[in-house]
Amino acid sequence: MRCRHCHSALEKPGDYCLVCRSANADGVVCEIGRDRVELTMLDGEEPLGRTTITTVPESGDPAKVVERRNFAGRVADEIQRKRPEAVYVTGDREVLSEIRRQLHYDFYRVDGEDPVERVIERRGEPEITVVETPPEERIGGSHSTLIGGRTGRKVIHLVAGHPHVKKVIPGPIDAGGSGSQSSLRAKATRAGENGNVRLLLRDGSSVQENRIVTTAPDRETGERVRDDLNELLEGEGYGVG
Repeated sequence: MRCRHCHSALEKPGDYCLVCRSANADGVVCEIGRDRVELTMLDGEEPLGRTTITTVPESGDPAKVVERRNFAGRVADEIQRKRPEAVYVTGDREVLSEIRRQLHYDFYRVDGEDPVERVIERRGEPEITVVETPPEERIGGSHSTLIGGRTGRKVIHLVAGHPHVKKVIPGPIDAGGSGSQSSLRAKATRAGENGNVRLLLRDGSSVQENRIVTTAPDRETGERVRDDLNELLEGEGYGVG
């Protein structure tokens, strides 16, 4: 493939051109399996090509952790060389979580049997607004206490850092319930008509309901944010499942 701007030769489809400093792909669809990732580069609604990255999964720690990190790193490097405006993802949560840690791009979750086709269909729809303020500035409200101590604060900070979360408002703690969970668990609930969701934190018998104000304009897009939050929480080991 050649650069669409200066016609210089590109090593791979959709690569950022280092000659004229121009992007050739504005989106990358990332279909993630535990041992195989398919990347499809898009320019508008036009697929430019595909790249496949594979690995041989290891068993047992720490080999498994190192192998997965290296696999995700290869995927991240491949996406980085495109310098896209957005990355659309679906598939294995653990690999996705590791890719997120190694890239600083806006990630959009995509569903359906054909993720590439679904992304192309969505190209005519407005994307959900991305929030640029630091996560710590998005946490507020009259209740400052969080269940789970340091872990609870880490989960709230994780959610507050999501690109479509404007505000996290901690709620009161209900300590009168019953539960056998020995570690903190978190789950985003069904979106309301205004696109906002609730984040339930459970730590033993204590429950805290936190309001999450999103940039989603309606329930349908709010559900996309909710799914992405739950996938993020599960990938970090806090999700209910």
